[in-house]
Amino acid sequence: MKGVRPDEHDVNLEAGEQKSDAFLAINPLGAIPALIERSGGKTWEPLTQSLAIVEFLEETYPTPALLPVDTHARARVRSIAGMLATDTHPLITPRIRKYLTGQAGFDDGAWRAWQTHWFTIGLQAVESRLTHEAATGTYCHGDAVTLADICLASIIVVTRIFKITVPDIPTIDRIVSACEKLDAFQKADPYRQKGAPAR
Repeated sequence: MKGVRPDEHDVNLEAGEQKSDAFLAINPLGAIPALIERSGGKTWEPLTQSLAIVEFLEETYPTPALLPVDTHARARVRSIAGMLATDTHPLITPRIRKYLTGQAGFDDGAWRAWQTHWFTIGLQAVESRLTHEAATGTYCHGDAVTLADICLASIIVVTRIFKITVPDIPTIDRIVSACEKLDAFQKADPYRQKGAPAR
């Protein structure tokens, strides 16, 4: 959306590349994403955490804006984004799966039930806000894409990959459908990325 073209490097989580010495030097947590900014003849310290990276890009490339001008509106967008990126997504990452299946005795059925539970809790909570709060518009906040929409679309993509259906989220479905009509979201489709498996 910002028109910035990164030099991307894939990290294969299933192969454990996030635990390599090279990647741990970038992010000691061994988590993706990570951003290394090179500008003004300088290579900056790596940035990690999705929300921090998106906010950095927002401040560095302010057009189009992904956060509203109004302070309360900005906090609302950050709050919805946090519900998705902080409270929901971390519970279904490969490192959580590895622990639950390796240490906590989860079989495939228990892991799927775990994913379904946390996707459902998180998305139905966001649905409740989007349905009942007057600031919801075509998108999560008004009629322009915000940081919240990016986080929402990202979670929905993951549910589709895992073939998990969350019931009773019509407002989310409507908003994601609106996002998917936009070129930037179409280009970000995981199945259109280098090295993606066939559908």
